[in-house]
Amino acid sequence: MSTILFHEIVYGPVHSRRLGISLGVNLLPYDGKLCSFDCIYCECGFNKDFRTKTRLPGRENVYAALEDKLQSLQKEGIKPDVITFAGNGEPTMHPEFKGIIDDAVSLRDNYYPEAKISVLSNGMNVGKPSVLETLRKVDNPILKLDSAFDETVKLIDRPNSPDYSVARQVELYKKFNGNFILQTMFLKGRFGGQEVDNTTEKEISAWLELVRALNPREVMIYTVDRETPAKELKKAPVADLQKIAARVRELGIQTNVAG
Repeated sequence: MSTILFHEIVYGPVHSRRLGISLGVNLLPYDGKLCSFDCIYCECGFNKDFRTKTRLPGRENVYAALEDKLQSLQKEGIKPDVITFAGNGEPTMHPEFKGIIDDAVSLRDNYYPEAKISVLSNGMNVGKPSVLETLRKVDNPILKLDSAFDETVKLIDRPNSPDYSVARQVELYKKFNGNFILQTMFLKGRFGGQEVDNTTEKEISAWLELVRALNPREVMIYTVDRETPAKELKKAPVADLQKIAARVRELGIQTNVAG
């Protein structure tokens, strides 16, 4: 199985399909994965294959690693567009998430004040007041919603909470009052003997209704880019993504497509 694990706290910068020159920050174990979703398309692999007993990096370690990297980039004359919290799982699971983001904002303001701070999140912890407050501080809270249907989310994203529901997630996302970026992965194929396809008209129509209700400031539409742990998945055609994007733009919402 070919997977991508990030073995440092700070990695890159890399060129992101959606964010530009992105300096990554991994708040999860360097030798495994920790996530409240177990997505069948995750480039880090399935949770069960990368269990770890390694401790999470402490706030002071993250601060030191990020400052060191920002100083190095300045010496090299490299200017990141964004500092992105992603890595080997769900960043909001870190118990010091709030303080770490406060530190990142301070360091960003000192070294690269024009850079944005982004957090890629599955949104599971938005119901926690500290996480919601912290995500509201960052420039780009990027929150996932891969389908309007619980059964599809449970097939594609496989949340570890039996109480997960799209309806509850939508109500949590409404707390941002539209000031967030909605991210959706579109794909086709098979997994566990079941057909996987969230690009059907039934799926798209229902998803668009949720997009209308949430009215995010931007929607990121993307598809499979790297090898996936589930081997029978396929990219959604770029032409299909563009058609979906056109329907989002009809709602007056900015849309970014990565095919």
